[in-house]
Amino acid sequence: MRNKTIKVDYLARVEGEGALYVKVKDGAVKDVKFKIFEPPRFFEAFLRGRHYSEAPDITARICGICPVAYQMSAVHAMEYAFGTKVEGKLRALRRLLYCGEWIESHALHVYLLHAPDFLGYEDAIRMAKDYPEAVKRGLRLKKAGNDIVNVLGGREIHPINVKVGGFYKSPSKRELEALVPSLEWARGAAEETVRWTATLEAPEYAYDYEFVALRHPLEYPFNEGRIVSNKGLDIDVSEYEVHFAEEHVQHSNALHSVLKERGAYLVGPLARYNLNFDRLTPAVQNLAEELGMVPPLTNPFLGIVVRSLETMYACEEALRIIREYEPPPQPSVEVTPRAGMGYGCTEAPRGILYHRYFVSESGLIRDAKIVPPTSQNQKSIEGDLARLVPKLISQTVERISWQCEQAVRNYDPCISCATHFLRLEIDES
Repeated sequence: MRNKTIKVDYLARVEGEGALYVKVKDGAVKDVKFKIFEPPRFFEAFLRGRHYSEAPDITARICGICPVAYQMSAVHAMEYAFGTKVEGKLRALRRLLYCGEWIESHALHVYLLHAPDFLGYEDAIRMAKDYPEAVKRGLRLKKAGNDIVNVLGGREIHPINVKVGGFYKSPSKRELEALVPSLEWARGAAEETVRWTATLEAPEYAYDYEFVALRHPLEYPFNEGRIVSNKGLDIDVSEYEVHFAEEHVQHSNALHSVLKERGAYLVGPLARYNLNFDRLTPAVQNLAEELGMVPPLTNPFLGIVVRSLETMYACEEALRIIREYEPPPQPSVEVTPRAGMGYGCTEAPRGILYHRYFVSESGLIRDAKIVPPTSQNQKSIEGDLARLVPKLISQTVERISWQCEQAVRNYDPCISCATHFLRLEIDES
């Protein structure tokens, strides 16, 4: 049938609510709309008039899965505005906190949200009947990440210990060492996860994306670095809005982000991995080489393997930081507010998260801009679907719907973050 209408009223196994509309006529895709209909949440407006010190706690509420990313981008932007430097042990603690978020978020995505697609299950509950040990492993991995966030952040969800300049309270060496046994287990479990996901059958698909991520001269990126791409972009975080723009589209309550020079681009694990493979630990690189997962990887369905490799890296990095840790003299550095513009960009589990604030001399926020990863990936998601559907047109409506949903979940979209997913309709009239 060359004309089809496919509807998926609500996409399961993503955070938030949205829809997809695909129009096919005479076997050709005429229109694709990735619709985000969750109401706008106005966090940027909430921030205006608030004290700079409130930004980490307010922005953390944007997402319950990746609150650390919002806090880190916020504090880096404020510190940029004030000329504040956070280095040494405090900087290492920030990396450790980010390790916790990556572990818990990636484990959630791999085991509970995306693996059911590859194995043919509607959800992880049904999958658990046949793969109980895998699901248990995923839940325990997620807990290992949550435990890091709990110790450093004061609680697992929406941490309360992060502040501009560092932390309200720094952990003792004993508190961090107590995490080592679970992280040593998690490191081994993450390697098992890599080997397991590498056996999952990924659909044949590839595209010449523009990958965009942070790149640091010494580290796999979490908090700091220049914004680079595989197509020649190499800019300071403060230059973000010179090269990127947000566009309003009628079918979405989230703005679409584009590179002014070239349009759609892709952020997230696949982009980080392709642009920073040489910054991974030797053990992670060796495993990737053994499994034939050496960059460039241009099939987004392999993102589940890349997330697993990043989980293994985060476990190794967390263990390294804990073993080298000595408590800092103070939990934070002194911060002196001044009028100015601040820019911050960190690597959320789903990709780069950009914050920009204008702050008054008294430390009040006059203007705020937040660009989450999912809004940056929307055009690439629509592009994937437009290219994928023609390859599936001879299949049943149910099969096309399944494959389209799986393609969207490659990006682990966080829809609530993106409203400043999938109801699927294919119209062939």
